[in-house]
Amino acid sequence: MPDVLMQYQAEIWQAIGETFIMVGFSILAAILVGLPVGTFLFLCRKDQLLENQLVFSSLNLLVNIIRSFPFLLLVIFLIPFTRFIIGTAFGTAAATVPLTIIAIAHYSRLVEQSLLDIPKGVLEAAVSMGASIKNIIFKFLFVEARSGLVLGLTTSTISFISYSTIMGVVGGGGIGDFAIRYGYQQFRTDLMMYMIVIMVILVQFIQFTGITIATKIDKR
Repeated sequence: MPDVLMQYQAEIWQAIGETFIMVGFSILAAILVGLPVGTFLFLCRKDQLLENQLVFSSLNLLVNIIRSFPFLLLVIFLIPFTRFIIGTAFGTAAATVPLTIIAIAHYSRLVEQSLLDIPKGVLEAAVSMGASIKNIIFKFLFVEARSGLVLGLTTSTISFISYSTIMGVVGGGGIGDFAIRYGYQQFRTDLMMYMIVIMVILVQFIQFTGITIATKIDKR
């Protein structure tokens, strides 16, 4: 291990841990909230099972607004809300608030797109068999779209890692913040490059894992 990494070993592991915490909460929010929101968006569209233009338009607008925000501005805009929820606007815990919000909006849109790719015949067959909404969602929609849902989550996770590098602005820490504070600001280009390599390896691992899982569960 290069001497520079040995010198900052404790700080590097802390930064990696902070990144994992922020991205972990983002993934959890994406699955627990983003997946239902995206499914609801799909079901409330015109000519779908729960067609409701008012609900769809409102939810669609909200998702678009959140996704349209430059992430750094979203972090700053949410500082009062973050302080209200967490009790502080500074630190790794506070950084998870804007990350989870963007995670929900980001993944919900990808979920909606994955469900839109399902052939209409699948839904028609489910309805003709008298399946309930719950069964249609879990036994037809999610089964047919499972490969796309995994790929969408993979893409989202990589985006969450990218977003996490900005969280140093609120003291969120993480690999990106470490690279800027200890590498760029202290003119340690070698240290900054090592952090970039760590990020690249992490992203490649996530991409490979996501594609592998999606390929194995693809029923087509």
